[in-house]
Amino acid sequence: MTDPSASFSAGLRRRWPLLAAVALVLIFGLYYPVGMLLTHKIDDRLDYQVPAADMTQGGSYSVAMAAALIDREVNRNGWVANDPFFLPGSVLDNMPNFQLGMIHALGRFAFQLVDQIGRTRGSSQTDSDLQEAAGLLQYSGTKWIFDFSTSLLPTAKSEDQYRKARRALLSYNTRLAQEKAVFERRGDNLQATLERIALDIGSSSAAIDRRIREGSHLWIDMQGDDVFYSVKGQLYAYYLLMREMKQDFSNVIRDRELGATWDQMMASFAEGASLSPLVVSNAKADAVILPNHLASMGFYVERARTQIYEIVNILQK
Repeated sequence: MTDPSASFSAGLRRRWPLLAAVALVLIFGLYYPVGMLLTHKIDDRLDYQVPAADMTQGGSYSVAMAAALIDREVNRNGWVANDPFFLPGSVLDNMPNFQLGMIHALGRFAFQLVDQIGRTRGSSQTDSDLQEAAGLLQYSGTKWIFDFSTSLLPTAKSEDQYRKARRALLSYNTRLAQEKAVFERRGDNLQATLERIALDIGSSSAAIDRRIREGSHLWIDMQGDDVFYSVKGQLYAYYLLMREMKQDFSNVIRDRELGATWDQMMASFAEGASLSPLVVSNAKADAVILPNHLASMGFYVERARTQIYEIVNILQK
């Protein structure tokens, strides 16, 4: 009499290649594609408003926006730039670059808060909360629990560092509302902040130029969309920050009659941040059929940068 368990084992051994193939089809044919569709989200709403919970009466509007953007991308939309290989987000390309571009801009803004806006004069003590936030926002956005390139031991995840930065920004804003912190709304501080933003997007313009020169001759440029969405995230974050800075520095903008010029600058940031092609093309600049989306992004970057310096020139007079 045949042992049923032995027959079952023998049948399983004969069928394991088929079962393995089915499993691979399910993983790569369903798990990753469906997971990518559910995870992917490039939140580039220009009308995004700071939630009431993050807005402190008497605090800074731009600081509140920075904290709100961290919360939105890390806690609500989900941070994907450091997803390990077994999560569908690890296969995504555009969303992580968009998020990294945003954090890059927030980190540069935080440095300006530490160096200029958040202290009475250059010789005064830096604010501890702003110092902490600025440092944490420089943390790599691609760090997961383990980073075997540096250590076999667990390390701090990117999300955890950014959440700490958010708490530090909210703490600063609370103390500012209680008049226990400084937010200097002077014209020279606004000028210095704009100059730092101009330098930052100038670096992005150079990155776009380099990518066009290196990739426009390729049939498919696999790195062109990385640069495009990184700059898009950067412009988007700066757009929202400067929209709130217009309220923080309302007296300076009104006294120097900068309202119309400021709005023109904001329009250029908005146009660049709103670019959303179905597929990013990095064709030759004089191509007849295919566009060059990097060149389009670069145009708005340079236009915004020129308009920033127009405002800086007015502030210097």
